[in-house]
Amino acid sequence: MSDITFTHNDKALGHFSLQDFDIEQHSPLLQQWVNQPHAGFWGMQGDSLECVVKTQRKLLDQGVEMYLGCHEGEAAFLLEVYRPQNTELKTHMSLGAGDLGMHILIAQPEGKPRSGYSLAVFHCIMRFLFECRLAERVIVEPDARNLKVHALNRRVGFRHFKQVRLQEAGKDALLAYCSLDQFYTSFNMLRDGDAPAVGNVAEQQAAWQNVNRGLVCKALAEFMHERLLEATPTGNGRYHLRCASGSRYHFEAERLPLDHWLIDSDSLVREIDDRVHPLNLVEFIQDCQGELGIDDAMLPTYLEEISSTVSGQLWKHQNPVASSRELVYTDFQTVEQAMVEGHPCFVANSGKIGFDSKDFLRYAPESGRALRLVWLAVHRERADFTSVDGLDYAQHIERELGLCLRRRFDQQLESQGLSPADYWYMPCHPWQWHNQLQRLFAGEICSQRLVYLGEEGDAYVAQQSIRTFYNRSRPDQAYVKCALSILNMGFMRGLSSKYMSVTPAINQWVYDAIEGDAFLRSLPFHILREYAAIGYRHPQFDRGLMQTSPYNKMLAALWRENPVAKIEPQQKAITMAALLHVDRDGKALLAELIRASGLGAEQWLRRYLDVYLTPLLHCFYAHHMVFMPHGENLILIMENHAPVGAYIKDIGEEVCLLNCRPEQEAALPENVKRISVTVPHHVELLSIFTDVFDCFFRFLTGILHKHCGFNAEAFWELVAECIHDYQASQHALSDRFAEHDLFQESFALSCLNRLQLRNNKQMVDLLDPAAALQFAGELANPIARYASRQALAANA
Repeated sequence: MSDITFTHNDKALGHFSLQDFDIEQHSPLLQQWVNQPHAGFWGMQGDSLECVVKTQRKLLDQGVEMYLGCHEGEAAFLLEVYRPQNTELKTHMSLGAGDLGMHILIAQPEGKPRSGYSLAVFHCIMRFLFECRLAERVIVEPDARNLKVHALNRRVGFRHFKQVRLQEAGKDALLAYCSLDQFYTSFNMLRDGDAPAVGNVAEQQAAWQNVNRGLVCKALAEFMHERLLEATPTGNGRYHLRCASGSRYHFEAERLPLDHWLIDSDSLVREIDDRVHPLNLVEFIQDCQGELGIDDAMLPTYLEEISSTVSGQLWKHQNPVASSRELVYTDFQTVEQAMVEGHPCFVANSGKIGFDSKDFLRYAPESGRALRLVWLAVHRERADFTSVDGLDYAQHIERELGLCLRRRFDQQLESQGLSPADYWYMPCHPWQWHNQLQRLFAGEICSQRLVYLGEEGDAYVAQQSIRTFYNRSRPDQAYVKCALSILNMGFMRGLSSKYMSVTPAINQWVYDAIEGDAFLRSLPFHILREYAAIGYRHPQFDRGLMQTSPYNKMLAALWRENPVAKIEPQQKAITMAALLHVDRDGKALLAELIRASGLGAEQWLRRYLDVYLTPLLHCFYAHHMVFMPHGENLILIMENHAPVGAYIKDIGEEVCLLNCRPEQEAALPENVKRISVTVPHHVELLSIFTDVFDCFFRFLTGILHKHCGFNAEAFWELVAECIHDYQASQHALSDRFAEHDLFQESFALSCLNRLQLRNNKQMVDLLDPAAALQFAGELANPIARYASRQALAANA
């Protein structure tokens, strides 16, 4: 399957996609299309294949971009994109730098034409132009006689401008343009006519019910796992939960190791006074408020996060992306955008408090919208730029901006009587600039300590980590992470200027430690360095507030290495979160990856544990080093659809050295000492038990059990085998293995939702994270039975 550039799903007609047009491969198909009766306005009927190829090559030489469109994997249409500023259109209308022109040729579908097919093709193309190519307006100039396409253009949102004679094309054309607002207004109001289509309300209600059903199942499972709720078994795998409020919930479920609940969503029923009521996540939280222990003062904010999580899931449900099978063959960014679950443990995991509905469409990773970052000039008296050794500011910023944009920024400063040598250039999230900085940093702006340069440069797309951006214009460039003052999953998503000042040094130290360890160097495990960072200190906030205050985390940015730029041509990157992904049709991506690899599930999982678990074990035992290795922070490197390596990210904020040895502490450089923390002895191993076993493997076993036909116990046996293999290779660490025994009978159940329920504005004090941990008894360790090799062999 060819690399897919863009995907779009239509509820009624299925999956559409765009990929680069290959002249050699696709021109024979195009020759067939242009000779179909309906393609007369293309003026190529009767053209030979040689003539078609010659025409397409000429267009490419003129800077025209060509894409092949597919429907359900079959070639279906051609899209040409051009710069109208370079054509005679500039003599007929005022054109801006953000204008793009397009031509579309839709092949005649086989069999009976399907209602709404052409409209769906236009929807796909227009989304691509606005969201990927960052068009501000789309310009079209069809033949004035082509009445069908004029009608279709109007339905998509185009406004006819005027009829003109185009000498180059030899036709009388009806010019039309469509802005982003025109397009979205049109498609919000229209589906299959000039009024809302019949069934839309019913479809939305059905989607609402499905989303709430799924999220209530998740809430039940996680709150029971954390022992906030206790369901009573009634036999044959059935349970009921009676709330203090009087509501009752009945359901069927399986219980896997680590007390993981797999609830049959179809079986879930809510009763009040013996009458069945619709499932609703907000009402479920209200039903269980007493059991959950939510303080009245915290409840409104938590319900807002819950409501936003439901709303986000609804949007994703109504705007489905590629299927799990299709995602196997797509690129890293397409898979990243397709993730819909969010953090598997947290119930309120998509609050985004601060965004309005338009912000969601512009900035949320689910929407896939590209944007340009705001660039600021920040005075060096107020800001700190730091980078890894060997990279200076001039090299870094020229690579990020390019020479032309860098010079233009210099000229902007000089035109205001300012010296570029007194400033750093830094990126900023557009929402942050428009909603926070212009108000709260007004004094800094007026004094020209902070200078707005514009939304300029490359196009970026938000990642699962909503404040991290992928460079769509130059896919091999660094990721950029910006401060964002929205409340999401228990934290304001800012970036500390103080932390930024040492982030590159911490990343370099961790990188050197891993690369300097012979065992780790033998493994395909690496970190993605945050190699440059910049932070701005607001003088009043910096003096008057604690460093941990959200107001001291409002203006900072960092640059992170790109895994895609590091892998081999035959490899692809995929977020580890994808291993938990289930598409709208209930198909798991993990099952599709295993199937496509040609390996058995056991062999596939062994490879996965080798690249993920083994290096984490060595970092812990040999270096006292722990990460936050959840799905969104791990990038798996795949070859033939099986794991062959891994990258871990978010180093600066989330790496720790736990209770390190005095000599190790003394050897730490001053600007790295922040990562050394002292925690109670029993907390140390929770970096594996909680972060890996409970917060990721627990959910992975559910996917394996339900979708792959692979027994959960068999998976834990593989985990035990992986640990034994590692320990057998590291005899010098035997004392550490005994001190921190991974095969102990049980471990403390550390509860993430309890943290959020207690304080949903700041779950953890980052200066002392261990002090905030919430425990609820012990979990039986699923690998305890395999404490020896003999036990493994006996089980086999």
